[in-house]
Amino acid sequence: MTKNIENAIYNEKISAGVPWSYIVKKGQTLRIIDLEGCQAVDTLFYNANNHEERYSANDTVREQGSIFVTTGTKLISTDDNVMMEVIGDTCGNHDTLGGHCSAESNTVRYALDRKYMHSCRDNYLYEIGELEMDPKDLTNNINFFMNVPVKEDGHLIIVDGISKPGDYIDMKAEMDILVLVSNCPQLNNPCNAYNPTPVQMVIWED
Repeated sequence: MTKNIENAIYNEKISAGVPWSYIVKKGQTLRIIDLEGCQAVDTLFYNANNHEERYSANDTVREQGSIFVTTGTKLISTDDNVMMEVIGDTCGNHDTLGGHCSAESNTVRYALDRKYMHSCRDNYLYEIGELEMDPKDLTNNINFFMNVPVKEDGHLIIVDGISKPGDYIDMKAEMDILVLVSNCPQLNNPCNAYNPTPVQMVIWED
């Protein structure tokens, strides 16, 4: 881990609750580090050269036969191409189904007065605007470090996170990838221990 970070071409701490985006070039590896543990990192992936091609949860789940992301998972695009491969993971079972929080979901899940709380959708819309993309470009996301088991009756539940301080996931790019993150600001459920915290983004070349 130390050698990779020392050789990094990008190494930045992302504050709690804010958006972030960056292009990870083919062959480069992105590491997301959960600095304090139990922080949800909601992440979108696009072909950096063609935003119409983006991460597909359906195709990724179908290809690997699991609803969770961990070492060995290949992130599949809407064009059925491999976008990134998970080559290292100290946490495991990252969520593909829970989606991202929004004003609407905060209202439905919690209370009407939660509607105006900051959300991942707000972060995405801001960052997409900065990138001169369209709100219609919002797509499936992965919730890294978020613990979303499925009950026997098929319902998803968001429970206490299992990531420890310093846990990380490494993903190697198989094409140029625009990575767009909302470092989740959620305060109403245990996805980030009711206390959003920073994460670290590190990129290096082999």
